[in-house]
Amino acid sequence: MSTETNKAIARQFGEEVFNQGNTGAIDQLTASNFIEHNDLPPGLPSGREGVKAMLTMLHGAFPDFHATIDDIVAEGDRVVVRATWDGTQKGEFLGIPASGKHFTIPVIDIMRIGDSKVMEHWSVIDRLGMIEQLGTVPVPGLG
Repeated sequence: MSTETNKAIARQFGEEVFNQGNTGAIDQLTASNFIEHNDLPPGLPSGREGVKAMLTMLHGAFPDFHATIDDIVAEGDRVVVRATWDGTQKGEFLGIPASGKHFTIPVIDIMRIGDSKVMEHWSVIDRLGMIEQLGTVPVPGLG
């Protein structure tokens, strides 16, 4: 597969899964033996089902959630996406009560793509920045 095709799959994943909250697209865009390398919250299953559960929680708490792709780079079977996530917390998220506050954080995603499917996924998410912006953790030096 070409790197352009792989980048298109990553863009489609971002748009349909993250921005539209389409959990059905996870089954369409990932391999049946898909591996999610990120730590999911306790109690969530692994693989596709864990990603679906996390996505449902994310969109339930942040109904205006949006991921903007800032950069996308591909080489071989790997695609790296630098994105910005933002949303306003209207519901509980991972035990954090609805705050009504907005967050904006940087995210780096890496996908391994094969046979037109996402086979593996890794990400680096500024979780601390997110919960600081939601008011759960005080920011040192800001009172």
